[in-house]
Amino acid sequence: MFRVSQYMRELARAEASGAYPAASARGGPSGPVVIWNLIRRCNLTCKHCYSISADHAYSGELSTAEVFAVMDDLKAFKVPVLILSGGEPLMRPDIFDIAARAKAMRFYVGLSTNGTLIDAALADRIAAQGFDYVGISLDGIGATHDKFRRMPGAFDKSLAALRLLRDRGVKVGMRYTMTAMNAHDLVPLLALMRAERIDKFYFSHLNYAGRGNIHRARDAQFDATREALDVLYAAAWQAARDGSGQDFVTGNNDADGAWLLRWVRERFPRWEAPLRARLVDWGGNASGVAVANIDNLGVVHPDTMWWHHDLGSVRERPFSAIWMDTSDALMRGLKMKPRPVGGRCAQCRHFDICGGNTRTRAQQVTGDAWAADPGCYLDDAEVALA
Repeated sequence: MFRVSQYMRELARAEASGAYPAASARGGPSGPVVIWNLIRRCNLTCKHCYSISADHAYSGELSTAEVFAVMDDLKAFKVPVLILSGGEPLMRPDIFDIAARAKAMRFYVGLSTNGTLIDAALADRIAAQGFDYVGISLDGIGATHDKFRRMPGAFDKSLAALRLLRDRGVKVGMRYTMTAMNAHDLVPLLALMRAERIDKFYFSHLNYAGRGNIHRARDAQFDATREALDVLYAAAWQAARDGSGQDFVTGNNDADGAWLLRWVRERFPRWEAPLRARLVDWGGNASGVAVANIDNLGVVHPDTMWWHHDLGSVRERPFSAIWMDTSDALMRGLKMKPRPVGGRCAQCRHFDICGGNTRTRAQQVTGDAWAADPGCYLDDAEVALA
C-alpha cells in the first residue's frame, strides 16, 4: 500500500516551515500485515474478485479453534495487523468472536466488506466490537457500481453502510478498483468522499488475479491511469493543506511512488531530493515480505493476488515457519534485495523506489514472475532505460 497522504502531509509541513521534516524513528522488526480471507462465501459475484467467490458454502474452511491457534502464532511472530476479509466476512458466524479475540490480543484489526449486509443493528455491533478500520468497496456511482457487483441496489446499500458506520464513530474507507469500465467515476467518488466525510479513499489498480485476470484486457489505459493519479494526488494535496485528516492511499501498482516524485518535481522541485530519499526508504512492493495472505482453507500466499501460488498450510506448519522458508523459488526471489527482475524493470532508474512493482501481472501475462511488469504506466523516457 502506498500512503499518499503521508507524503503529502510531509510536503505541506515542508512548505510551511521551509524544511523537509525528519523521518520518524522506526520500531523494531515486525512480522507482515496479514490479510486473512476467513470465508470464501459471498453474497455478490463481483467482476474483479480475486477469490472468485460465490454465494454458497465452501468446504474445508478453518474452524474457530484453528483460527485462534493461528492467531497465537501470528502474535508470537510479531504480526501487527489483521485484515479480516472474505468472500464476505460478515457471513462467517464466528466473525465477531474472531474480531474480539484479535482486539484482546492487541492486533490492529480491519474489516474488509462489501457493506451490503450492514443495517443499523449490524452497524451497532460492528461499532461496539471496536474495529480499527472498516473498508467498503465502491466501484462507481449508482449503476456503475451495481454492474461491477452484479447486484441491483448494491451501491445504495454500500453507501448506507458507510453512513451508518460513520455516524457511529467507526473509521471507514471507500475502496475503488479502477478499470476502463469505471474510470469516469473517480472524480464523482472523490466528491462523494468529501461530501460524506469518509475517512479514507483506497485507489486500487487492477491486478491480474481471479476474475481480475479475466478482465485484464479492459484494464484502464495508461494515459487514463496517469490522469487518475494526478486527480487523486491533487485531492490528497488539498486535504493535507486543509488539515482535513482524510487519507488517500493506492495499491497494486508501486510505480505510484515514482509518479508522485514526478508530480512533486513539477510543482515543488526543491523537495524532490528529500522525497526521493523517503520513497527509497519505503521500497515499493512488499509481497512476500511485509504483506501476507492466508486463505479460507489456511493456505498461505505471498499476498492476496497470489492465490494460484501456495506456500503451505497452517494446518501442517505454523505460519511463522512457512513465511520464513525460502526453499520456495518465488518467496526466495521476493525476499531478495534487490529482487531478480528482468526487462526494463531491471534497468529502471526508479527500481529502488518501486522494487520491481507487482510480480503477479508479470507472471500472469508472460509466465515469468520476474519479467517486466506489464502494468507499469511509466514510459521509457520516464524510467530512463540504460
